[in-house]
Amino acid sequence: MDILDLDAVDLVALIRQGKVSAVEVMQQTLSRVAAVNPKHTAIVSMADTDTILHAARAQDAQADKSGALFGLPLAVKDLSNAQGFPTSMGSAAFPLKPADQDDLFVARMRAAGANIFGKTNTPEFGLGSHTFNPVHGTTSNAYDTTRSAGGSSGGAAVALATRMVAIADGSDMMGSLRNPAGWNNVYGMRPTWGLVPSEPLGDTFGQQLATNGPMARSPRDLALLLGVQSGPDPRQPHGRAAQDFLTDMQSHSLSGARIGYLGSWELPTEPGIMEITQDAVQNLENLGARVDVVDAPFDMDALWQAWTTLRHWAVCAGLFALYDNPTTRDLLKPAAVWEIENGLKLSVIDIHRASVIRSQWYMRAAALFDTYDAVILPSAQTWPFDKTWVHPTDINGVAMDTYHRWMQVVIPAGLIGLPVVNLPIGFGETGLPAGMQLIGAKGSDARLLGYAQDWHVAHPYTQTAPAI
Repeated sequence: MDILDLDAVDLVALIRQGKVSAVEVMQQTLSRVAAVNPKHTAIVSMADTDTILHAARAQDAQADKSGALFGLPLAVKDLSNAQGFPTSMGSAAFPLKPADQDDLFVARMRAAGANIFGKTNTPEFGLGSHTFNPVHGTTSNAYDTTRSAGGSSGGAAVALATRMVAIADGSDMMGSLRNPAGWNNVYGMRPTWGLVPSEPLGDTFGQQLATNGPMARSPRDLALLLGVQSGPDPRQPHGRAAQDFLTDMQSHSLSGARIGYLGSWELPTEPGIMEITQDAVQNLENLGARVDVVDAPFDMDALWQAWTTLRHWAVCAGLFALYDNPTTRDLLKPAAVWEIENGLKLSVIDIHRASVIRSQWYMRAAALFDTYDAVILPSAQTWPFDKTWVHPTDINGVAMDTYHRWMQVVIPAGLIGLPVVNLPIGFGETGLPAGMQLIGAKGSDARLLGYAQDWHVAHPYTQTAPAI
């Protein structure tokens, strides 16, 4: 038995039972990282080996091993603070000095027994679904090192797929827990917005696009990590109560589920994307779900306009201080400058109109979920592309007018904070993985996890590990 192939739930159980030690798990993890990471650049900013193993020995000496993540090696996405590790955000604008403290959800993972030993790579500031930056370089796809890992949780997805970690955290504004999961044959979950709180910094009322969440090789492990990350923060206004997702997901089955397929929401896709998605639709029906093709429920052009406006606003608010400083402005990637400068042009009415469109779409989506338990879309419009590209410039001859237009398929859920699980749906003709978004109503996270677990049992694609 290779313990690194185990689900996190099972690995924690073995550590608690004394059948394997935290030191042994960490030693095997470090050996895997040494063998695999140089080819992929998924894990960055690692602690030294003595420090890592000392922490594992201390865990083995503990009498209380009840933490939900007890003994699990974990690398935190490099957009978040983990005490003792630098937070580069992939940008040369930040000095590589250790963070003084954990971000809230990182502290929760550490308190649950995770052994944090490094960070995972991300695009600069998480902008763009392709993980490359001037600090740590480019993360290669787990199944083809010449291809993109996706992003912005590309390092996390590749670390999972290559068995360098059993679970991983990620974050998602525009598909960053979904696109890299689909492209690396793992599960990624964007939770209901507010379920996993961010840091209580800046505007905690108005910005509702990005969220942290879990990634894993099984839905059970998503539920395990989500249960640790989630729960309200009394300093923030929009929190949601945590729950026992591992237990609650068991109440939901794909058998008899009503699923709406939004395939008629026409967006350009590369050859093979809709075909592999249609195969997945058939497999859902084989598991007892009823799947209907649903007409486009809203004007996609209107959604895109609202999305880009609100994203400009959010990114500008977050990065303006760097832009306003002549020294750091020159260090910003073009996409960041474009977002900021467009944000600076916005009027109050521009933001209001975008939020009205978002509100109208939320009402229409609520009506959709009166009929359907979940809806589905592809997780990306392209296959993993050449990792030397900045981004795709066209899809099937349709020009992409922004650095992120090729990921438009993820914005319907992200714009209104709906929960989404990326389901791995197999491999295309070139051997590259694909994924499908399983989208639910607000608060239906446990239901989606239950559906995903049924899918996983019937279609355990994640057991097909990449060549190491």
